[in-house]
Amino acid sequence: MSTINHVAIIMDGNGRWAKARLRGRTWGHVRGVKTVNKIVSEASKIGLKSLTLYSFSTENWSRPRPEVSALFAILKKYIIRERTTILNNNIVFKILGDISVLPETTKKLIEDLERDSSANSGLKLVLAFNYGSRSEIIHKINSFTINNPGTPVDEEIFGKLISNDGVGDIDLLIRTGGDFRISNFLLWQLAYAELYFTQTMWPDFTVDEFRNILDHVSKRDRRFGMVEPSNGFEVSKRKATKNKKEYNTHQLSN
Repeated sequence: MSTINHVAIIMDGNGRWAKARLRGRTWGHVRGVKTVNKIVSEASKIGLKSLTLYSFSTENWSRPRPEVSALFAILKKYIIRERTTILNNNIVFKILGDISVLPETTKKLIEDLERDSSANSGLKLVLAFNYGSRSEIIHKINSFTINNPGTPVDEEIFGKLISNDGVGDIDLLIRTGGDFRISNFLLWQLAYAELYFTQTMWPDFTVDEFRNILDHVSKRDRRFGMVEPSNGFEVSKRKATKNKKEYNTHQLSN
């Protein structure tokens, strides 16, 4: 698993899982939290560097109001219940997204846990809540151009702006629930991620399946545009830049 350091998961299928059992959609989200706990524990145990979980998207506002309210309440309960576990297991906790919509008590809980876990050196756990990648990209560019008028935005600058949120390049994206799309999630960070889609609904997603996916993907050749397997996107990018410069120099000399 040497090239799999950062895993992102779209935790899909909670509502359909509950509906199949003749229960309300909210029950599926509650049961999904148990899966979150198991996967976070496993990711920390095996030494994964980062785990980013998509818990509420900007598009999820289109869902019924009671379900949205339930998701807000579940987030608050999760932070309260898991605070001690996160701190005791050396986990760094971050929220990615616009939390201005949350109640003040929830925002305070988030801020406290982010601050108190910031010095930890283990797994970086990121919950994407009220998050949409397109809006993130537009916000980052607008903020930069306002503060740096006349300075063009290139890949290096934008990459740093994005990574300031604690989410760098993704090595592997897993989506549960049977759909085959990335749903406006980490579009920039997923540029060279491996993708894995499973039919398993999130409440049924197990540690064993998680391990099997990691094992399967770790055996893929990740070339990042090169002919031979590469140690990472940045390595490939540096070589491409060097080769392009040498090629242009050679063309000019002829």
